Amino acid sequence: LAQVMVILVLLLSVLSLAAGGKLLVLPVDGSHWLGMREVLDGLRQKGHEIVVVAPEVSLQIKPTKSFVMKMYPVPFTQEEMDGRFQAFFQDVFQEGSFLERFIRRYQWIKEISAMLLASCRHLLYNKELISYLEESEFDAVLTSPLVPCGQIVAERLSLPSVFLLHQMPCGLEYGATQCPSPPSYVPRMFTGLTDHMNFLQRVKNIIFDFPNYFLCDFVFQTYTKLASEVLERDVTVNDLFRQASIWLMKQDFVLHYPQPLMPNMIMVSGVTCAHKKLTQ
Repeated sequence: LAQVMVILVLLLSVLSLAAGGKLLVLPVDGSHWLGMREVLDGLRQKGHEIVVVAPEVSLQIKPTKSFVMKMYPVPFTQEEMDGRFQAFFQDVFQEGSFLERFIRRYQWIKEISAMLLASCRHLLYNKELISYLEESEFDAVLTSPLVPCGQIVAERLSLPSVFLLHQMPCGLEYGATQCPSPPSYVPRMFTGLTDHMNFLQRVKNIIFDFPNYFLCDFVFQTYTKLASEVLERDVTVNDLFRQASIWLMKQDFVLHYPQPLMPNMIMVSGVTCAHKKLTQ
């Protein structure tokens, strides 16, 4: 926690002459928010002003007295969201071939992506809320790139952004930061491979990339269309993500395999874990 605190505090202090910086937070729902909350608690204790923008319907993001919360309406109900995520949790434990699991996962991603995109659109076209954000003069945006809505808002407000994430699908973080990620060395998600592969394992590693690119193109291209509308210029996925000032990666070389990193990609594994004393 100390390392990420130092990084964020330095960024905020450079951007603001005030004693405490003003941070706009656009979190991703679920475990991402639960982990990010630990970081925000630390920043708040350091005297930084934190404003969290979130949809009224969510799994884990609820109003709290710890931060200023700005909630916006979305075009779906709590029951609809709970039902789609419950279907996913049940699917995780179902067996089947790779193709069957891929098709089921594709269908779920399609449904959830539609909800998240609708939520993002309602945020970006909420004139009252966007006006409030423009007038608030924030110093930086903290968000997760798993849902690019936060980065679109950062671009709209012309603010530097800090990403807090574990890993991006399809290796998008490598393309955005121009970081090398050779398939002969860096194992892809769901392959079960290590960083030491024989020839056939390298072939498998490349093959597993193909469906991932298909899913990523399906999910993220919708956001590039929305971003192009809002920003009034043609925008690609890499255009959005490469604007991030710092990538805080919740990884380390103890639990993960060694891989190339760029200077603005910083390992902060364990930073989102609550520090509590264990009983005897």
